[in-house]
Parts: sequence; C-alpha cells; structure tokens
Amino acid sequence: MHGPCIICVAITGSLPRKADNPAVPISISEQVESAQQAFEAGATIAHCHVRDEDETPSSDPEKFAALLEGLQRHCPGMIVQLSTGGRSGAGQARGGMLPLRPDMASLSVGSNNFPTRVYENPPDLVDWLASEMLAHGVKPEIEAFDLSHIFKAKEMWDKGQIQDRPYVQFVMGVKNAMPADREVFDYYIKTVHRLFGPDAPWCAAGIGPNQIVLNDWAVSSGGHARTGLEDNVRLDKTTLAPSNAALVQRVVALCDRYERPVATWQQAREILGLELAPAAMA
Repeated sequence: MHGPCIICVAITGSLPRKADNPAVPISISEQVESAQQAFEAGATIAHCHVRDEDETPSSDPEKFAALLEGLQRHCPGMIVQLSTGGRSGAGQARGGMLPLRPDMASLSVGSNNFPTRVYENPPDLVDWLASEMLAHGVKPEIEAFDLSHIFKAKEMWDKGQIQDRPYVQFVMGVKNAMPADREVFDYYIKTVHRLFGPDAPWCAAGIGPNQIVLNDWAVSSGGHARTGLEDNVRLDKTTLAPSNAALVQRVVALCDRYERPVATWQQAREILGLELAPAAMA
C-alpha cells in the first residue's frame, strides 16, 4: 500500500485570467484566501506566482514577500513554493525572490516548446538559479517537461548543484511538449526510481483536461499530485471550477478511492525533508 499523498495546489499561474474563470485569484489577498481554502481542503503545498493589477505576470520580489507573509500567517505549516518560471520574468529576475527563503521553488532545468513560444531555460541561468536556491536554503522542485530533464537533475545532484535528493514533477499535456501518455508516465517513474532510489518521491501535473488524468495516475501509482487553477480552470467541458479548493477536493476523492491518506503538512514536510515551520509549531 502506498503512503500519504501530498497535494500541491497551483493557485494562479501566469496565464489564466478572470475572463477565463472569475474564481482565478489575482491580488495577494485573493490568493491568500484561495490558498487557505485549498489548505483546509487538503493541499499542503502552495505553488505561487504573482500578478500585477492588470493580471499580467510579475516577478516583483515585494509582491512575493507579501504573498509569502500572508500564506505563513493564514496557512501555518503549509509548504510555500515560489515559481521561477519563465513566463513571469527574464534572466536572473526570475530568481529575485529566492532571498526570501521560501520552503521550495520550482526549477526548470531544460528548454522545451510551449504552445506559442520556446520555454527557454539556458544552462547558465539554470546553474545560477540552482546556486541561489543552495545559498538561501530553498529546496528545488524539478519541473520535468521532458525525459532529458530528469537526467539533467541527476547530473546536477551528482555535481552538488542540488543538495538533497531531487524531487521531480512530471508535467504532461502542454501543447507542443510531452503529451499525457501513460507509457511515458510509467517510464518516468521507472527512471526516477532508477536514478534516485526506489523510495524517491515524485509528483505529476496535467494541463487542462489532462489534470484529472494525471491526478488519477499519480495517486494510484504512489506519487504526489498537483492541481489548481493555474493548470486547469474547469471541472469538465461545460463547468468552470468554482475554486482551487474544489480542484483539491477532486484529488482527495481519488485518495479515498485508492485508499491513500492525504498527507498532513507535517507528513509532507517529512517526506520532502523540510523543517517544520516555526510559526506552525508555536
């Protein structure tokens, strides 16, 4: 039987707008409220982006600081993972928030195609982001859009650029990148366990209608699951998701179906090798 399942909620991302779904949280206060609801529903990681008032993505460290402070206050114990993704900024601006010392940050270790552009992650920037995470005690989550990205994470781990055993997230269903293919998914798991050990934790994320598919595959295969309005604004073709919490509840239902407990924030921190949050222990 598989152990507890960590649920990550990607609150807002860089692309979805209120015109797509009015429930997409944009302001810091909206994001904190939405994350708190998701936390209470069972999510223990908040994957975070920030936006400007016009809903465009931002990499402003001050906005990230306000969001981090709000999440730590209203979601004590929840793991805060800040995005260093390329839609929010360019070059080293993508890592300008890392001195805030969040629990985690996303780290894309290679380039790939996106729907209308190349998602550029040049080696020198990847090396710099990894060094900043090491310097500030931030655990990276490896965003694997391709099999080569898992091997790159192993190379970086061997070189000491990643201190702890890499935590890899498979991202599937992005147009022009890796589709949601079950045989590839199973090979990703096999590769992670071969490179990092049979008990190495991993996560999976599906984009759009693939979200629930990847949720099901991850929960049933012993991995951890990502959901949230960043990746998918609908419950089905005709129904908008009313909240991030509603998407989290779908994963909780899958955990019940496959007889996996939903990880508490304490269990999630133990699985990922993170310290307990001082505010949550008080």
